[in-house]
Amino acid sequence: MLRYLPFMVDLAVLVYCLIDCIQADPDRVRNLSKTGWIVLIVILPIAGGVAWLVAGRPEQSRQGARRPPWPSTSTAGFPEYERPRPLAPDDDPEFLAGLRRSESQHEQMLRDWESQLREREARLADPGAEPGAEKPARDA
Repeated sequence: MLRYLPFMVDLAVLVYCLIDCIQADPDRVRNLSKTGWIVLIVILPIAGGVAWLVAGRPEQSRQGARRPPWPSTSTAGFPEYERPRPLAPDDDPEFLAGLRRSESQHEQMLRDWESQLREREARLADPGAEPGAEKPARDA
């Protein structure tokens, strides 16, 4: 395993430097053109990679944060303060109205079932009574 270590280090430096060079902004690359650095890194893997890291990489800004090589998509094309924000369910009037409608429909359905159940019980208690007719109150 130890005898493969130099090959693995060589491959890792080659891949890292090649990807870093390809992603670098062509206007910020130092000392050679971007194509020249890619050729140098591929032909002389260790020496070209070290040369890229020392003399070719774009310098970082003073804040230390590198700018990503792709445009930012965090605001999706318009400023954050203009982005429509979804409402929480307890703040959304449509959602609350839908809950009220659903609750009233549910209450009506329960009242209907209860009345149907009372009618069935009345029919079972007095088989000769008409459906819908009220049963006289019993004296206790």
